This record gives sequence, structure tokens and C-alpha cells, in this order.
Amino acid sequence: MKLSELKAVPGSRKDRKRVGRGIGSGTGKTSGRGHKGQKSRSGGNPHPWFEGGQMPLYRRLPKRGFTNIFKKEYEIVNLAQLAGLETKDPITPEFLRDKGVIRRVNLVKILGNGELSEAVTVHAQKFSRSAVEKIEKSGGKVVIL
Repeated sequence: MKLSELKAVPGSRKDRKRVGRGIGSGTGKTSGRGHKGQKSRSGGNPHPWFEGGQMPLYRRLPKRGFTNIFKKEYEIVNLAQLAGLETKDPITPEFLRDKGVIRRVNLVKILGNGELSEAVTVHAQKFSRSAVEKIEKSGGKVVIL
């Protein structure tokens, strides 16, 4: 077998339908679209969520709630993640981003899930009560930014 002798399996490749090629082709004149009407025109298909003029689902359902544009979104970090870093430097949001613990330097909240074995200084915008207790119990320090 040579590279130049490779061929597709017979029947696996199908020629495209060439429409509008004369009356003898079977798909001439109206090109298999029938006569007149919306779907015979070019670009004449309604959007996928069109329901034939029936009141659409997105208008039948009631609207609920609102989006608070002033909402603060915190990046959540657990003590177990901090314990895995093993560093003597103070832990800041920028340090966490560089280590890949958080995606962006935004507001960071430290939660108390896990244990710390060594004393570290942690800088963040918010801390849970249990996180503060565990950090201080291990001899570390909490700095609220």
C-alpha cells in the first residue's frame, strides 16, 4: 500500500446535491423547494424558537427577580488550599493568582475548611470566623485589606 493509493471506502462519500441544473436533473426550476411560500425564498426560514405565530415560550413564562448590578463577587479560598502552598511569605491575592489558586485578583474570601500546620500571614478582603480562629491558632496573622 502506498500513500497515493489510499481511497475512501465505496459508498462512504456522497456527492452534494446540485440543484437548479435543468428539468432532467429532478431538482431543476424550483430546486426542490416547491412553489412560493416562506421556505421557498432565500433566507426564508424563521428562527429556531419561532412557534408558528403561537405566543412564544419566552413570552408565556412569568418574569422573576432582578440582577443586582452592585453585587460583589468573592473568589473563595479554603485553608486546605493555603496549606498546600507551603510558603513563608505573606499570602496575598496577587500571590494566590500567581500560584493558580484563584483566577483573577478580585475580592477574596478565606473559608475555614481544612487545617494549617505552620504560621502564615494571610491578606484578604474577608475571612470566615472559623478561618480566623484556625489561622491564629497555628500562630499566623490575619490582615483584612
